[in-house]
Amino acid sequence: MHSRPEDWIQGLLKETGALLEGHFQLSSGLHSAGYVQCALLLENPRIARQIGKSLAERLRAFSPESVLAPALGGLIIGYEVASSLEVPFRFTERAGEGMALRRGFRLDRGERVVLLEDVVTTGRSSLEAMSVATEQGARIVGAGAILDRTGGVNPFEVPFESLLALRLETYPAESCPLCAEGQPAVQPGSRPAKAGV
Repeated sequence: MHSRPEDWIQGLLKETGALLEGHFQLSSGLHSAGYVQCALLLENPRIARQIGKSLAERLRAFSPESVLAPALGGLIIGYEVASSLEVPFRFTERAGEGMALRRGFRLDRGERVVLLEDVVTTGRSSLEAMSVATEQGARIVGAGAILDRTGGVNPFEVPFESLLALRLETYPAESCPLCAEGQPAVQPGSRPAKAGV
């Protein structure tokens, strides 16, 4: 591993082909010329384990009792972080228009939870998962992601840790220069984008 996690993750993005170029409509509804397919970054279990361990070290100070992640993007990294922290892992998934804990998962009142994602741009999926946790009485003590695409604006009311802040320009659909050039946008994420979101 490199001495700086940022350099290591940048190298892995290139090595795995996870950083894509084109015209993408993100699940937030924003458009971008760049997209990170974290499934490719985490495809190799050895790499996923190393990334999880590195991110877990940044979150350990929050003394989490469990890890929660929104499906689908947070599943692999959430599991690896939980494994490294030796705490239970749970995930939320789509149920109609919202997120829910299913499959018998539950959170205890007062349980200290860290929320994990692969990439955070607007934080929408993470905020939905956090809402599910707080409705059950759990306490969100921190959030983490492999990649921070927020532009330096923490969308959460808890500390947010990432391994790499990645600046990829995003645009509202109505002012996207790629759309103006007539380039069709593809939706690579696991959640279909909503028009005008």
